[in-house]
Amino acid sequence: MTQATTPAAKAAEAFQRLHGRAPDGVWSAPGRVNLIGEHTDYNDGYVLPFALPHRIAVAASPRADGVMTVSTMGDDGGLQEADPVVVADLVPGTVKGWAAYPGGVAWALREQGIAVTGGADLVIAGDVPAGAGLSSSHALECAVALALLGLAGSDAERADIARWVQRSENDFVGAPTGILDQTASLCCIEAHALFYDVRSGKPEQVAFDAAASGLEVLVIDTRASHALVDGGYGARRAGCERAAGILGIPALRDIDIAELDQTLVRLPEELRPLVRHVVTENDRVLRTVELLRAGRLAEVGPLLSGSHASLRDDYRVSCLELDVAVDSAMAAGALGARMVGGGFGGSAIALVPVERHDEVERSVLAGFASRSLTRPRLFTAVPSAGAGRDR
Repeated sequence: MTQATTPAAKAAEAFQRLHGRAPDGVWSAPGRVNLIGEHTDYNDGYVLPFALPHRIAVAASPRADGVMTVSTMGDDGGLQEADPVVVADLVPGTVKGWAAYPGGVAWALREQGIAVTGGADLVIAGDVPAGAGLSSSHALECAVALALLGLAGSDAERADIARWVQRSENDFVGAPTGILDQTASLCCIEAHALFYDVRSGKPEQVAFDAAASGLEVLVIDTRASHALVDGGYGARRAGCERAAGILGIPALRDIDIAELDQTLVRLPEELRPLVRHVVTENDRVLRTVELLRAGRLAEVGPLLSGSHASLRDDYRVSCLELDVAVDSAMAAGALGARMVGGGFGGSAIALVPVERHDEVERSVLAGFASRSLTRPRLFTAVPSAGAGRDR
């Protein structure tokens, strides 16, 4: 990716074109792939994401009239301008559509006492595929948060920023997401996966260099768009909270894998699959981290596949496109594969020996074509740097 074509460069150029002056700064944040640990974050569990090279950038300058303007660059280079908002007047429900994401961040920062009520001009550009389960919305929110904090001269801890962004998504946008995606976008570093204990907030950067092991993580964007502002995600989260309440524990994280079977019988039948997924998924994360620490990346494959089976059968958040992606990759020699993200569409990943890349790609494309599904987008995911200031 050349400097002239980076999201940061595009955002700065678009800002200059729209406002007739250079921005005061440009900040960007990456999308993410979660290697393993799905639907565990809002159960106080463990996650293992890494940042993608794909980013969303925000070029920004302060205003003095209390107004925030937001424009976003489309794939054709054109700018879509949202209705201006008065930051001091922002409350949940006042901004709809995509503009609710930056609006929600401004609201959350204002609620924390950050000096954002003077307003700002924001211009957004990025290359994180939207609707692909790669956390494009959180990349946008994290980039906006860093931009507004930068303009305000506020130096906040990344863990705090992640919580503020989560609040903006939960309470302003109306999506009941956990804290995995924000933390990944803000805290990941190059050539590592982030082992994160949600309850304690303890992060550990675990070396993750697939290429050194002759492997790669292939992302399969199914083009089956997903949305978390709906009943499916929220219903599962509510089910987990209900199960924890019945069991008298703070969160499902507190169930030991050795006690799973005897715990399940204490629950209504409809809650057992949700609990089984969360408990076994936490165990899979811990086992994956142990393998990565030992440099045994190739042995992670079965854990990835086990995660997908659990998400498909117990958590019931897969779909035809995700299952075809996983099954086709495995049939062509992938060591393991699974859906990533909240589910109901989006992307899958496959751990693939480099020499099998072409065969796996052909198999996936053929699998989609044979079912008359939209052609997926495939690319190799390389663990990349987290959010920061670009200029």
